[in-house]
Amino acid sequence: MGRRSRGGPTGVVVVDKPKGKTSHDVVAMMRKRLSTRRVGHAGTLDPMATGVLVVMVGEATKLGPYLIADDKRYAAEVTFGTATDSFDADGEIVAEAPLPDWWAAEGEARIMAALEVEETRTEQKPPALSAIKVKGKSAHARVRAGEDVDLPARPVAVRKLTLEALSEARAQLSVDVAKGYYVRSLARDLGEALGVPAHLTALRRTSSGAFSVEESIAPEIVTVDHLMPLVAAATRTLSVCRLTETGEAHARCGGPMRAGDFAEMGPSGTAAWLNPDGVLVAIGTHQDDGSAQVLRGFVGAEGT
Repeated sequence: MGRRSRGGPTGVVVVDKPKGKTSHDVVAMMRKRLSTRRVGHAGTLDPMATGVLVVMVGEATKLGPYLIADDKRYAAEVTFGTATDSFDADGEIVAEAPLPDWWAAEGEARIMAALEVEETRTEQKPPALSAIKVKGKSAHARVRAGEDVDLPARPVAVRKLTLEALSEARAQLSVDVAKGYYVRSLARDLGEALGVPAHLTALRRTSSGAFSVEESIAPEIVTVDHLMPLVAAATRTLSVCRLTETGEAHARCGGPMRAGDFAEMGPSGTAAWLNPDGVLVAIGTHQDDGSAQVLRGFVGAEGT
C-alpha cells in the first residue's frame, strides 16, 4: 500500500497509541521507522489514553487541518469518589469522599441525567494540565513551573454520551464529540454535577473521523508498506471533485480556476480535487455559483 514520493514516504497510517506514550513520542517513533522528518498527527491523545492516532507522513501532512477537524469517539471510564489535579489517573489526588447514601439506588439514573445535560454543552473549560499553548508555552509546563493557569472556556460540541455500564464507583461511557473536547473535563464536570469527586481512569479513542481502531496497528511494527495512499485518506474525509487536464494545470499553478476546469463537481464546499487519472492534485473549495479556489496543492503523482 505504501509508496515513496521524490521527497520520501507519503501516506497515512492509523496507529494504536499505547498507554504511557505521548502523541509526540509516537511521531518521533514514526520519524525513525520511516526515515523522514515529515510526520504529524491528527489530534493529541494524553499519555494515559490509548487508541486511534491518525499519523500523516510526507505530503499527507497537508491533510492535517481536515483530519483534525473530524469528530472523535471514545470509550471512557470515570471513577467517582476521588478527584485529581489533572482530572485523570496520572494526576495527584486533590479530593476524596465516600459515595453518597443515594448512590446504590439512584446513581445510574443521576449519571444518565447528568449526561443528558452534558450533551447540551456548547463551551467547556479545559484542564490546566493540558498541551494548550499560553503565550507560546504549554499550559501544563506553566503549571509545573509553579504558575497559576486559568484557561478560558472554549467552544465544543457533543454528539452523544451513553452510560454503558456502572459497577460500584466506576462508570463506563461511550463519548462522541467534536474536536477540542476534553474527556478529562467531562469527568470533572460529571463529578461536580453529582456532588461527588471524580476523575478519568481509562480512555480509548475508538475512531477519529473515518479512521477506526479496527484498522489500527502498533507503532513498533509500522513500515512504509502500512501507509494508506494519500488519495485514499483524503477521499475518506472529503468529498471529491474531478478536474479536466486543463483544470489540473490551473490547480497545480494555484489557480485561478476557470469555467471548464472541472469534469465533475460535488456539493459546494471543501473537497479533494483529483485529476483524470485519480491522482490528488489539491484540496480546494467551490461555491454553487461555480467559483473555485485552491487551498492546498500536492506535489507530483507519486505517493498518491
